[in-house]
Amino acid sequence: MDDTANQPAAPWPKAVDRAPREIDVRDLVGEMAEAVIVHAGARYRLRITANNKLILTK
Repeated sequence: MDDTANQPAAPWPKAVDRAPREIDVRDLVGEMAEAVIVHAGARYRLRITANNKLILTK
């Protein structure tokens, strides 16, 4: 059994003199134009609308 699944996520490192990581949204959502993102045990839905807008919902 994997004990790491029940442990809280490590705190985010502080950004010091560097740009945030850049990720093309299509790399996340793929052809389905939708992805599920897990943060602190909660699931969020990221999707691209018909008007090419991003929506993130819990």
